[in-house]
Amino acid sequence: MDIKVRVWRQPSSSEGGQMVTYDVKDISPDASFLEMLDVLNEKLILDGDDPIAFDHDCREGICGMCSMVIDGVAHGPEKATTTCQLHMRHFSDGDVIDVEPWRAAAFPVIKDLVVDRTAFDKIIQAGGYITAPTGAAPEAHATPVPKKDADLAFEAATCIGCGACVAACPNGSSMLFTAAKVAHLGLMPQGQPERDTRVIDMLQAQDDAGFGGCTNMGECAQVCPKGIPLHLIGRLNSDYRKALRNKG
Repeated sequence: MDIKVRVWRQPSSSEGGQMVTYDVKDISPDASFLEMLDVLNEKLILDGDDPIAFDHDCREGICGMCSMVIDGVAHGPEKATTTCQLHMRHFSDGDVIDVEPWRAAAFPVIKDLVVDRTAFDKIIQAGGYITAPTGAAPEAHATPVPKKDADLAFEAATCIGCGACVAACPNGSSMLFTAAKVAHLGLMPQGQPERDTRVIDMLQAQDDAGFGGCTNMGECAQVCPKGIPLHLIGRLNSDYRKALRNKG
């Protein structure tokens, strides 16, 4: 395959950026999108140019690092697929592909396609953990958990914190991310002692980090590579109201 890629190039957070077009030739349809960028970067380095900066790590779809917008869609055109698991066979010979970083006030661009997602860390630090002492570890089946709750908690826990939900949201909201992190602890017996403080503190941290408000557009769930369901946001709002009543 021979394609053109238009990539956002931005030297640093303090400088402006622009789209730059590159020709990429003889790419295998079986190559991943990141492997295509690797080939392009090798050419740029041999030509004495600065390679394109982008985040990646596991390349197995489980770490959430490969954050980029491809042809206007977070992680690209395939649903439930991270950028590193997106293959070039989903494109056609001669295509022109636009590649941009996440666009959100809370995710400032560091360089090219790399953004600072420290804001997510601050939300987790505010309450995405369990500190209540439990003594010795109980036998695994000592505390019954309804299967419905266990299944929903596991579904929420699959969130990899990539930030696609924020990038897709017209408001730059992180409600789907926060809802997943609150739900997967709040549905478990171990998470009950801090359930109220968790939801209040994490939502406050979300607001403090500069994320926008949620207006239930649903774009977040459409692009989530792990299929986190939109109804978790409703659950988050319900937990928040209950927590405020209990606090008052």
